[in-house]
This record gives sequence, C-alpha cells and structure tokens, in this order.
Amino acid sequence: MNLIPEIKPGQSLELLKELHILTRDGKINQDSRRKLKQVYHLYQFIEPLLKDLKASGDDISVVDHGAGKSYLGFILYDLFFKSMSDGEIYGIETREELVKKSLDLAKRLAFPRMKFLNLSVEESTNSQQLPSSIGMVTALHACDTATDDAIEFGLKKNAKYFVLVPCCQAEVAAEFRKTKGKMLGKSFFTEIWRHPIHTREFGSHITNVMRCLKLESQGYQVTVTELVGWEHSMKNELIIAQYKDLPRKNAKDKLSALIEELGLSGLEKRFLND
Repeated sequence: MNLIPEIKPGQSLELLKELHILTRDGKINQDSRRKLKQVYHLYQFIEPLLKDLKASGDDISVVDHGAGKSYLGFILYDLFFKSMSDGEIYGIETREELVKKSLDLAKRLAFPRMKFLNLSVEESTNSQQLPSSIGMVTALHACDTATDDAIEFGLKKNAKYFVLVPCCQAEVAAEFRKTKGKMLGKSFFTEIWRHPIHTREFGSHITNVMRCLKLESQGYQVTVTELVGWEHSMKNELIIAQYKDLPRKNAKDKLSALIEELGLSGLEKRFLND
C-alpha cells in the first residue's frame, strides 16, 4: 500500500525514485509533490485516448519523440501498459547516453515492451525498427522543428492521435526577419511582429497555429489547451489531435492564405506538403 496519498495505487515507487519524484528513502517534498501533480495532469489527457485505442482495437503503440530521459514513456507504461499483455512504447532520442540509461531502467523495472532508439525524429520516419502504423505520437518540448518532424512522422504512420507540447521555435521568426523590410510597408498588420521580442513571440504562436491547420488539413480534429498553470513555464501549450477523416480543403486554404499574408512563402514546403 502507498503511504503517500498523492501516488496512484500500484505505481512503481522505484520508478518515482528514479525520476526524482521520491527521495531514495521514499519521501516526497513540496517541489516533488508539484512535479507529481503535473505528471498526473498530463496523464489525465492521455489516458482516455489510450483507452479509446484499446477499446476500438486500434494499435496502442506510442512513439515519444525527443524522449530525453523518457519521463513520459515510463509514466505511461507504469500507469497504463504495465497491466496489459500488449502495446508498446518507443522512445526516440538522439543522445546515445540517455537511450542507454532508459534501456537499463526498463530492464530493471521489468518493462519489456518499452523500446528506445538512438535516432533523430526525421530518421525514425523511415526506420525499419518501428512499425508501419502507430496509435499515438507524443512530443513534449521537442525543440525547434522537431515537433514538425514528429507531425510528419505521425502523418506517414497514420497515427490516430497526436499529443504535442511544442517548445522553442525559431524558424518562423527567422522568416519574419528576412521579409520584414519588404512587409513593413505592406500592411498595418506587420506591426504585430515589427519589434524583435514580438518577432520571436508572434513567430512561436503562429508556428503552432500553422501546425494545427496542417493537422486539420489532413483530416484531424484539433484541440488546443493549457498543460499546467503558466506560473510553471511559458511553454505549456498542449495540442491534441484525433484523426476523424474530416474535410480538409477549408483548413488547407486557410493555411495557404496565412502563409501568403504573413510573407512566409519559404515555409510552404514544410507546412503545405501532402
């Protein structure tokens, strides 16, 4: 029985120690309590999606891109996959030492259906080490264009669900800076990103708007919400997409018009390719 009421029944205390949520003697401090609350907050968004995959007989494999220490993957396995006889979680990470640590931890915890691959997100798209279809794609704070690569991966793997928490994104801001001189006299709208700090922040915002439109243009229903309170981080926009084979043309037209209006033609290939 768990002696700490915040911890869900059946959760591996050893895992929580490895994730530094519990101390080595099994105690929890205020900072760790807050961290645990954030973990469960994210899990409450993902659990119903996994249940839907299971109930509908879809592939319940999860690919976590930019996995880092595979924090999310281990929590999902412990809370959901551990009690099942099928379903796999793949952690994709470019840092070999983190992949090795995750492999070692999965072995120690007896989590046999967790796999870790030392690949970039882009490389994983064509890797024979991954199945041809995936139930869910996750990417939490995958930096710069890695979130876009995760979206491309999921589209090619016919993912039913995306769960994305985008991180720093400089590509759109760089395009704004390149075209700013030409765009300044074109419309008052350019004032939104004229100043450097606005260029960066508006560029980040527009990137996520374009990501949502791209997913909608591929038949997904998209929901955007907040992962945790803004006091913890300014990078907590949560994008959840479910494939529903919805009409695509309207979203694609809007995305094309947005790119043209903002002078982002250099990004057409990334966002408008089918």
